[in-house]
Amino acid sequence: MPTKRNILFITTDQMRFDALGCNGGVVAKTPVIDNLAHTGINYQRAHNQNVVCMPARATIMTGQYVSTHGVWMNGVCLPEDTPTVAHWLQDHGYHTGLLGKAHFEPWLGDPKLFYENRMASEHNTGPHRGFDRMELANHFFEGHSHYDRFMTNEHPEWKKNFYPMVTERGQNTAGAGDTGAIQVWPTDVPKELYHTDWVADRTLNWLTELNEQQDNKPWFCWMSFPDPHHPWDPPASEVHRVNWRDVPLPSLYSENKAENEALLDAKPKHWRGYYDGTIWSNLESPRDFIPRDMTADQVREINAMNHIENELIDDACGRVINWLKATGQYDNTDIIFTTDHGEFQGDFGLLFKGGYHVDALMRLPMIWRPAPSTATPSALVTLPVGHLDLASTFCTIAGIDSPPWVQGKTLPRSDAEAEAQQREDVITEWDSEHGPISLHMKSIYNKGGWLCTVYEKSSLYDGTEGELYDMNADPEQRVNLWNDPAHRATRDELVSDLYDELPRPREPRLPRQAPV
Repeated sequence: MPTKRNILFITTDQMRFDALGCNGGVVAKTPVIDNLAHTGINYQRAHNQNVVCMPARATIMTGQYVSTHGVWMNGVCLPEDTPTVAHWLQDHGYHTGLLGKAHFEPWLGDPKLFYENRMASEHNTGPHRGFDRMELANHFFEGHSHYDRFMTNEHPEWKKNFYPMVTERGQNTAGAGDTGAIQVWPTDVPKELYHTDWVADRTLNWLTELNEQQDNKPWFCWMSFPDPHHPWDPPASEVHRVNWRDVPLPSLYSENKAENEALLDAKPKHWRGYYDGTIWSNLESPRDFIPRDMTADQVREINAMNHIENELIDDACGRVINWLKATGQYDNTDIIFTTDHGEFQGDFGLLFKGGYHVDALMRLPMIWRPAPSTATPSALVTLPVGHLDLASTFCTIAGIDSPPWVQGKTLPRSDAEAEAQQREDVITEWDSEHGPISLHMKSIYNKGGWLCTVYEKSSLYDGTEGELYDMNADPEQRVNLWNDPAHRATRDELVSDLYDELPRPREPRLPRQAPV
């Protein structure tokens, strides 16, 4: 048994805070992850530093603000020579592996330019970006990942049933469920060949290899599930788990279109523009999709498929945790669970994600179950933390100093520890440019429960607009107080705090090299 603790880092893609039973979820059954929360530390106000994949994952890898690492939107590649926490752990005696979704490089990018997109075809599994072993899986079959090659070479009869490619305009609005909902696609594929089980299989294979080496070195394993990101394509054999007709509508979704529109009209104009299909500022949503046309039953079916995928993830986590117990490694392994960002799932009548700083997208499930050998008490932490803090936390678990380029702190193990760390707020950034449409936003959430979003000058805004919410009185962000004279002092103080804390942007700006 190594003297240093092992680290199992589990991530999902596009999972809401309230997806889990331990966080109030009422649809998906997630007993394995719930048990991690009940026996560990459950963070009630963990935010990402960007609400889409590539910037969020770059922050996880570097422990840096988006402004610092420079991956300012999807399609912007984290330079290969960027030091990562995986490199740092390698340098301090850890085996390192990433099994599943990476997305540090554009996954629709040219394989000649991006190693992640050619490594499977070259029969490579690393090392790359500090990981000794990388075996990759993505949501779509773009021809790049190890999972894609596995299905192409060994199970072509099943691969053809998966969701169509996103590269043909219009195809990515298809749906094959009962309601015709966009990207609902129950897939005729055996559960054991679906990418959730494949990621768990590859994780167990790598850990088993390490166990057989008996070299007494600890390991850092990132098990990265591509789900519940769209398309919502669970194995058709699993659809029975949740009857979509029984799924409740979100409280922020109204079947009365006028009520949805009234909520959106209280926000800056790109919200209503997305709903109506009149302002396309968001590549994270198919260009041909108009949320206003989505029906209540379609919202129910989308959410049912989403939660079926969540249940499959929970099952897969259970398989890996059971292996840890069977091999005697459980007591010496810290487990951290989180996601990169959330999903609207019908809130405000919207779907997918993008430049919208709301709980649905920013607030993350985040759980740290310290190794039982540490006898760390379970706790709920209510003060704000973020992705920024994960790299330092991995180093604390490993018993090493954080690298000098990390900007976060070790996650607190209680609110008292958070107070001692002077946890005041957490910042989220957004920048995007799609053709003539640009959007630049910065948000700060403070421990008093205020959320303030500044809309910087862009093609859509002149720099005077914004959003301000008292999340204690208005947790669903229905009432925008930005222009309320009674709250101007609070707004101005938050804006000042935001820019005092935010580091200067990286210069020169990294280029955008692919769509996503």
